[in-house]
Amino acid sequence: MPQKTLTDDPRTGAGAAAPHDASPRRWWILAVIAVAQLMVVLDATIVNIALPSAQRDLGFSDGNRQWIVTAYALAFASLLLLGGRIADLFGRKPAFLVGVVGFAGASALGGAANGFTLLVIARALQGAFGALLAPAALSLLNTTFTDARERARAFSVYGAIAGAGGAVGLLLGGLLTDALDWRWTLYVNVAIAVIAFAGGWLLLGNHRDASHAKLDVPGTVLVAAGLFSVVYGFSNAESHHWHSPLTWGFLLAGALLLAAFAWWQTRAAHPLLPLRILLDRDRSASFLAVLITGAGMFGVFLFLTYYLQLNLGFSPTRTGVAFLPMVGALMVAAQLGTTLLVPRLGPKTVIPLGFAIATAGMAWLTGIGLGSHYSGAVLPQLIVAGFGLGLVMPPAMQLATGGVAAEDAGVASASVNAMQQVGGSVGTALLNTLATSAATHYVAGRDATSKLVQAQATIESYTTAFWWSAGFFAAGTVLAFLLYRRGVPRQDAGAAAVVHM
Repeated sequence: MPQKTLTDDPRTGAGAAAPHDASPRRWWILAVIAVAQLMVVLDATIVNIALPSAQRDLGFSDGNRQWIVTAYALAFASLLLLGGRIADLFGRKPAFLVGVVGFAGASALGGAANGFTLLVIARALQGAFGALLAPAALSLLNTTFTDARERARAFSVYGAIAGAGGAVGLLLGGLLTDALDWRWTLYVNVAIAVIAFAGGWLLLGNHRDASHAKLDVPGTVLVAAGLFSVVYGFSNAESHHWHSPLTWGFLLAGALLLAAFAWWQTRAAHPLLPLRILLDRDRSASFLAVLITGAGMFGVFLFLTYYLQLNLGFSPTRTGVAFLPMVGALMVAAQLGTTLLVPRLGPKTVIPLGFAIATAGMAWLTGIGLGSHYSGAVLPQLIVAGFGLGLVMPPAMQLATGGVAAEDAGVASASVNAMQQVGGSVGTALLNTLATSAATHYVAGRDATSKLVQAQATIESYTTAFWWSAGFFAAGTVLAFLLYRRGVPRQDAGAAAVVHM
């Protein structure tokens, strides 16, 4: 990859990478990064559909089932900033390759698991290596594509994968579980990793833009413990009540640890997360947009999966196929938003518009009922919601990582991934709690033994979750409009290949 020089970003004061010439292999590099990112995103949902089969095979309880998902989320979220800083300090290529190999090895271990404990360990290892791989992949994308138009196209692809990967995971998980065995939802990562590793080894150059810096050990401990506590606390809200010390205690501890981390970053000689990354207004707004999108999207994937399988009788494979129109709409909107709308209208117009469209789609989806059909009550709503999310996620990811100094690219990318992961954890806990409460409230005063009442209670729980997801997106509409600057991303004459926000 070509050598880069640094130019000052007029708004942040940070240096931004500006190339002497573009890499002739950049589109192949995009393909490699996309494959690796797909592998990481898939595992957030691909195992979900296989959980019932894995539970029957390994014989673990319903109470323990959540740990197959939670172990991955805990390791991934708590280690993301460390993974991003490792990529900056020791080079993005070795971080990428080690992440790919480790993720594949953990996946193979999980596929061969002969008991619950080994499967949980494998999932935690997947999360740990994913925390190294994901920020390395995004920072490679950020430093490879420096031409404004090409960078927009590259981020439209990456953002579409980040947004739609969960739905693709549901489809692939259903296909593999139906055709082969639940273990193949893990083994498939080995095949994907071979492609990503070979491409990364051949195509990627190695940059150690922050090789002069040192690892912020106290900051690493504080943020890892803080993020772990937050995600663990919200995860416990699903299996415990909110008044349980395992819920509010960890949430309080997480908030205090993250506050201590923020304080330490103002004093550390080599901060893990330099505050200059967060001080740019558009970048902070983009982090918030990614957080809200992650929280609201689970209203689509999680509860609609239940509805399609349990109420409409869809098979796992058919359930995955049912999400494909949403994926298509998201990808179209991603290309439209990053390459056409944001460069012309600016994020203050486009991202709130995307949130508003997603709000409408989710509100429309609350019309489902016991006698509804997919073609009328689900399909058009999914397309609308997917299109709206496609106008939010890819542009927000592009804006969140644009204009940072090359030595900060890894940790900035890790921050984006952390926002999405924490948002997903918060959304899962809140929506599950609210949905359960809605079902309980509906049954109260009615014949709880009636199958019709039970079925209608589940519908009530789904629609409650969809309304709250719509509420998340509505809040995103307002906040994005208030926080983003007016105007469009611009290029400075002194840094022709850099988009400054």
